[in-house]
Amino acid sequence: MATVQGLLQDILSGIEGAPVHVTGSGRTDAGVHALAQVAAFDLVNPIPLDNLRRALNRLLPHDVRILDVASAEPDFHPRHQATAKTYEYRIFRGEVRSPFDRLYCHHHPYPLRVAAIEEAARVLEGEHDFSAFAGADERDSLGHSKVRTIFSSTWTGAGDRAFYRVRGSGFLKHMVRNITGTLLEVGKGNLDAASIRALLEPGHGRKAGPRAPACGLFLVSVEYDGPEPPAPGLI
Repeated sequence: MATVQGLLQDILSGIEGAPVHVTGSGRTDAGVHALAQVAAFDLVNPIPLDNLRRALNRLLPHDVRILDVASAEPDFHPRHQATAKTYEYRIFRGEVRSPFDRLYCHHHPYPLRVAAIEEAARVLEGEHDFSAFAGADERDSLGHSKVRTIFSSTWTGAGDRAFYRVRGSGFLKHMVRNITGTLLEVGKGNLDAASIRALLEPGHGRKAGPRAPACGLFLVSVEYDGPEPPAPGLI
């Protein structure tokens, strides 16, 4: 399967004349979108940054674009040094979804208890063990903590559109899609805010609701302390 990382590595390796490894700020599932992905790589050839950006955009397929290229410190790591990420999940609630939106929002044309979803979304804010919302990961055997801090968790709507936006210190595999699917279960009346609190209790052993489809999820931003990092990738 083609990946943005693979595309960038192939093109940069051709420019450099030697293998180039690209490190991203995190992985996204197939079908998930990114408005502001961040990646880093090392080049030996002294190429002016604007020239590099133009060359990459000329060689990349039309659904990937480089927004900016900047120099970074040699020890900069786009994942380990990120202080916050923001994701947005987009839902179309009308009866008929435009085919042009097919790849960019989840179609859910059913009644929802919006006030209950808004309340449940706020329960997720703070530092919690999000094991119940994590998908199986090949790194689970390493025993890494699944405690994360959610700075904001909000559900909003406008017309036929609904948006779940969450900003946190970091996210587990499938975490945002699992949260969104669980909030939709709250909207249907199958769960409530108390159910969400119970899922956040360590050691309860239960899993969250069904996973929302990948098409509605967007990585909106990646934040860092200090100077602005390089941001060469747009998915």
